[in-house]
Amino acid sequence: MKVLDSSAFINEYHSEDDIATIPLVREELTDESGYRFDAMEGAGMRIHIPDAGTVERVERAARETGDLAELSDTDVRLVATTFELDATLVTDDYAMQNVAERLDVRVEVIARDGISEQRDWTFQCAGCGREFDENKDRCPICGSDLARKNPS
Repeated sequence: MKVLDSSAFINEYHSEDDIATIPLVREELTDESGYRFDAMEGAGMRIHIPDAGTVERVERAARETGDLAELSDTDVRLVATTFELDATLVTDDYAMQNVAERLDVRVEVIARDGISEQRDWTFQCAGCGREFDENKDRCPICGSDLARKNPS
């Protein structure tokens, strides 16, 4: 089974496998891609709503990798759906790929190259330069903004 992100509908992805997605994806689509969603739903595409516990597990994994701030609610729920259905996530989103890899969820990319390695991001304070493993609204030491930093 394949679980489709909005990029799959936008890029006219086709598969012979059973497919699924979540209702939030439809809200992201406009024009022809929205019509493709509707047609695929009418043809038997499964619409799945993940359990709250699985959503929390994905959020924890995203927090651990440093990708949580990059993911929308739709993204988190797509990864959770893919995890629950033991499926393959079809997406071009790098943050989703990184979190999926952390959870041993298979990923298929569409129009871009996939990630080459999983990353655990760190966050650096713009003011005092301290680094943190988790993203916060502000530096707890000096109050400056934090920026996501590629781990060395």
